[in-house]
Amino acid sequence: MTSVRSVTVAVALAVAACSSSAWSGPTLASYFSSEPGLQAAGVKIVPVHTPKGDFNVWTRRVGHNPRIRVLTLHGGPGATHEYFEALENDFGAAGIELIYYDQLGSAFSDQPSDPSLWTIDRFVDEVEQVRVALGLDKDNFYLLGHSWGGILAVEYALRHGGHIKGLIISNMMMSLPDYNHYAENVLAKQIPPAVLEEIKAIEARGDYDSPRYMELLMPNFYHAHLCRLDVWPDAVNRTFARLNKQIYVPMQGPSEFRASGLLERWDRKAALHKLAMPTLVIGAAHDTMDPAHMRWISTQVPHGSFLFCPNGSHLAMWDDQPHYIRGLIAFLRAVDDGAKSVELE
Repeated sequence: MTSVRSVTVAVALAVAACSSSAWSGPTLASYFSSEPGLQAAGVKIVPVHTPKGDFNVWTRRVGHNPRIRVLTLHGGPGATHEYFEALENDFGAAGIELIYYDQLGSAFSDQPSDPSLWTIDRFVDEVEQVRVALGLDKDNFYLLGHSWGGILAVEYALRHGGHIKGLIISNMMMSLPDYNHYAENVLAKQIPPAVLEEIKAIEARGDYDSPRYMELLMPNFYHAHLCRLDVWPDAVNRTFARLNKQIYVPMQGPSEFRASGLLERWDRKAALHKLAMPTLVIGAAHDTMDPAHMRWISTQVPHGSFLFCPNGSHLAMWDDQPHYIRGLIAFLRAVDDGAKSVELE
């Protein structure tokens, strides 16, 4: 059980974070304020309209800040919000509102089986419906997209950018052809040749469900480039245990070394100059995504900032948590204070 002393210390830290001279965020009471009506731990089920009928998606608000509300777009496609739990404690101490959201087809939301629903355009429309339902607008709306969520965030921002106060592109390149080149010429070459040969042989047979495939990938790819922690956090394990392959494989493809699905040719490099809102790009030294490309993205948007996580991989919010969260919070606070970009290195 939590001791009285630990609760007192936590409250004191939260109050200090919210009342420092450099920060005029919400009070402790306002951060934990509730919406009127029946309380449901911040959960709000949002109905979304699609060409194939109406469905429900799951959202959950943690804390309340009328100026900084961060909507998370998880990766996959077809993963869940759960790995964003890495942000919860520090966002709470800083008085920043965190909004979890499972996209349609992901674990806590409805999971229709119609493959025609898994398109970028339909997902963008879904995010817009979620934004409206949650009352997010240009005065408070920060959109954080990680991995596939970064693709979705950029596509949303290109179409509905006027509603966004700040954009965060986390661990996602702006060209899947460029990613495929990086995976083949950089990531694959870091794997022992004999191991790589066996992996490619399994992929050539299309035997992606083979236990041996995962046995080879776990130490040589996932622990090297996805999450470098010796023991993966429970939130990460829960996320991948719920991954909906009925979405992931058609959109991403079955291989971890090459995007081959519906997203294979996705490329938005030429459109980055249209992202007029303050934009933070996050890259990591050991990521599946090229950190040099991530830095380049920050130079192509009008108001770009770059955060480099030297100890991190694709899930840098976990394996380089101090750099990731400290930089992210600094960006959110700076934009709230009126800055267009911020120096984070």
